[in-house]
Amino acid sequence: MKRKAMLAVGLLVCAALTSAAPDVRLKDIAQVHGARGNQLIGYGLVVGLEGTGDSKGTLFTTQSVANMLQRFGITVPAGQMKVKNIAAVMVTADLPPFAREGSRIDVTVSSIGDARSLQGGTLLQTPLMGADGNVYAVAQGAISVGGFGAASGGSSQQKNHLTVGRIPAGAIVEREVPARVVRDDSILITLNTPDFTTAARVASAIRQKFPQTLPRALDASTVRVELSGEEREDVVTLIAALQEITVQPDTPARVILNERTGTVVLGGNVTLSPAAVAHGNLTIRIDAKPQVSQPAPLSGGSTVTTTRRDVRVTEQAERLVALPEAVTVEQLVKALNLLGVSPRDLMSILQALRAAGALHAEVEVQ
Repeated sequence: MKRKAMLAVGLLVCAALTSAAPDVRLKDIAQVHGARGNQLIGYGLVVGLEGTGDSKGTLFTTQSVANMLQRFGITVPAGQMKVKNIAAVMVTADLPPFAREGSRIDVTVSSIGDARSLQGGTLLQTPLMGADGNVYAVAQGAISVGGFGAASGGSSQQKNHLTVGRIPAGAIVEREVPARVVRDDSILITLNTPDFTTAARVASAIRQKFPQTLPRALDASTVRVELSGEEREDVVTLIAALQEITVQPDTPARVILNERTGTVVLGGNVTLSPAAVAHGNLTIRIDAKPQVSQPAPLSGGSTVTTTRRDVRVTEQAERLVALPEAVTVEQLVKALNLLGVSPRDLMSILQALRAAGALHAEVEVQ
């Protein structure tokens, strides 16, 4: 428990030392409106498996195989097929903006039946459709699982997840998606995380370098850049220059608590009002041990098995730590370190400070 506490506090100290937000490129915190990707999905079959495919009870796999064979002029009843070397899969991919016909993209292949592994399999030609139902790419190729699995004589060994794999550059783009980045002689810069302060800083930074573009923050996530006659002729060069502009994004005071993993992350802008924190643990341990009771000789009694329970209560010494006004993350970490808290206890303390109105930050529990 102490090692976990030291690890959590160490991570918090690192966050405290880097609380000052650095200048970052505009391309890392924003994107040009209209230059967006699209999600693709398709249903296909993986063949060539070594007996690790879907079972005969997976009806959609047998029906899919029968339909595929019928396209090649072979008619076989679906109910008489054994498909242990075949698996039905869903194929997903992201079509990046400005992808042209003939470009290749990566695909992810995921089993939807009861196949045990896709290792060594090959995906047959699978059309990938967009949300509008049109086919934008076609995927096919050998699957890379990134792990292995083996079983023999009741013993088995497995590394990583074997029912999901990837095909690098496994899909060919067949249809282009038009991307329009210039609208009404202007470009819209969209922030990945909406924030009024950051939007104002972005507009100011663009105004200093390109005053002729008349940048203006429309809202917390959008900055409009006007195009003059020269910029209209070479929009790509202008966008490339805009993306290299550095700004200092503003981050809200936020505390992230992950109950499942015990992870605690404090933002650099988290502060505290004057408060006092007391922390102590009460541990109750009950041990049950079987005990045999033997009757006295010639008493006519019988042997009885009973359970003996020992109850022990221990309480750690409580300590009271006063937190001064305008506490920084580093000071908060040092104060909590004096208490020797674990990540779980740290979550309780932070939530209690938030309830008391002493923690000035948004608390998000995941």
